[in-house]
Amino acid sequence: QVQLVESGGGLVQPGGSLRLSCATSHNIGSLNYMGWYRQTPGKQRDRVAIITSDGSTNYNDTLKGRFTISSDNAKNMLYLQMNSLKPEDTAVYYCSAVHRNMNYWGKGTLVTVSS
Repeated sequence: QVQLVESGGGLVQPGGSLRLSCATSHNIGSLNYMGWYRQTPGKQRDRVAIITSDGSTNYNDTLKGRFTISSDNAKNMLYLQMNSLKPEDTAVYYCSAVHRNMNYWGKGTLVTVSS
């Protein structure tokens, strides 16, 4: 079973930046892929970005250019750099991993963009 723990959420002003981190219990190279998703109350969970074990990335088109996903395989860490944040980016952000066709989720970290 893959364990995921997010950190780095908080309150940030519009236009600001934040970096989320996700620690995983597994070697990232052994995972099919990892990703970040976000969810607001009453809405479905949306994909933000994913990264495969070979470093290939894929972004939600509406977020590309402001958000960057990366990983540090030596530390088993996943990151999401978020720039030029907008109030509509307010959500709970979840780290996800797919391993042996099983999908695993962290508990999420809240990001609030507000002045």
